[in-house]
Amino acid sequence: MRNVSRRLFLGVSAVSALAAESGGDYRILDPHVHVWKHDPQYPFAAGAKVPDRDATPEQLLALMKANGVARTVIIQVIHYRYDNAYLASVLKRYPAMFQGVARVDPLDPAAPDHLSHLTEEGFRGVRLSPAGDASGDWFHGPLMPPLWKRCLQLKVPMTVLAPIGRMPEVGLLLERMPELTVVIDHMADCPVDEPRELDKLIALRRYPSLFVKISHTWSLSRQSYPWLDAQEHVRRLHAAFGPERLMWATDWPIIEAKSTYDKALTVVRDDMKFLNAEDKRWMLSKTIERVWPFRA
Repeated sequence: MRNVSRRLFLGVSAVSALAAESGGDYRILDPHVHVWKHDPQYPFAAGAKVPDRDATPEQLLALMKANGVARTVIIQVIHYRYDNAYLASVLKRYPAMFQGVARVDPLDPAAPDHLSHLTEEGFRGVRLSPAGDASGDWFHGPLMPPLWKRCLQLKVPMTVLAPIGRMPEVGLLLERMPELTVVIDHMADCPVDEPRELDKLIALRRYPSLFVKISHTWSLSRQSYPWLDAQEHVRRLHAAFGPERLMWATDWPIIEAKSTYDKALTVVRDDMKFLNAEDKRWMLSKTIERVWPFRA
């Protein structure tokens, strides 16, 4: 218990020091986590490969408190596919702490209407995750423009989890509606040993409403913490987009397969030496508030 208390004290102290350095005018927000629970009331999708463990909002809240994270955006986990009922229940229980990003079936022509209904229930955006192989080619099919247009009409962000090779297709969709807010997850998971591929993501900087999550340094890296090889991606994205269009994220609990929640924070807050206090102010907080504004 003494060690836990000491870690809590050190984490909160570091957050307080960073806020003071930046003028004390922001709170740390995490724009990417997942939750699930083995509960017959909320069944998983058929064939889903779900870990034996739960990842509950209560576990998440404890981690947030221990690390000085004020608010979080929960992304609908693939275990439930397009049934957003469990996440909807979490959002109702903790409306001040969380916002939610839903999933809809991208192969269903009714997906735009489903998104409208989910927005009425309190969701703030949708996530699409096309694979890099032919199974994800729906991403450049006829059902995408209506869904993206509905996002624009609803004024909710489109969040894209896709490999780096799909980034030109994101550009083609944005050509039709450049005002739409689009968030690219995890630096498009660009391999660290293929740095030229990152140019496909950097090319999207011409769309001012596109944002990038600089998460998955722990996943992409071939080194130990602080994952300096993957930090090179962050450095290049920072130079291209500026901190106002970059945001950190933990990807909890997925990160626990290779690292820890607190290290997802400290790598940005403490160990990306090329970032200054103003950069961190944006990437840990203000950029996220631009996309997912939270109530006080």
